[in-house]
Amino acid sequence: MKELAEKFIEKECVASSFDGNQYVGIIKEVTDRAILFEKDGKLEVINLDFIIRIREYPRNKKGKKKSVLFD
Repeated sequence: MKELAEKFIEKECVASSFDGNQYVGIIKEVTDRAILFEKDGKLEVINLDFIIRIREYPRNKKGKKKSVLFD
């Protein structure tokens, strides 16, 4: 998972955990056990063992961010 998460560094992403929480932000760093997210200038560390899905934030045809995320 670490190698795959490294492909999203410096991109705005949505990470889903197994308990249904979603984490949105720019991935700044990926280590062996954690992902460092930045959102609104604040940093958040998430344990990589709990992440089941990472994807880029969806955008519409014009490049604007979608307001509603469905999984």
